[in-house]
Amino acid sequence: MAVRAQSVSYVKAHLAQVIDEVRDGGGPMIVTQNGATAAIIQDPESYERNQQALAMLKLVAMAEEDIRKGRVHTHAEVFAAVRKKIAAVRKAKA
Repeated sequence: MAVRAQSVSYVKAHLAQVIDEVRDGGGPMIVTQNGATAAIIQDPESYERNQQALAMLKLVAMAEEDIRKGRVHTHAEVFAAVRKKIAAVRKAKA
């Protein structure tokens, strides 16, 4: 999918057509102003996919930082802590 570039004046004059093309799978369109990128028009589905991908990458980066700083626990430690909390809740209800 080729990314197309059009000037602001073209986009203003042909906005309905541009939206149809982008929405119908034509890919994103770069909007230029004075020869420089001013905006990108993208369909909602691909925008949402990009946002989800960025969120996942952020979570991976956060996890890698936790590993570097030693903020990790084994399965056994986590399950032991959960079992302890469950037991405490059950005891409090009894």
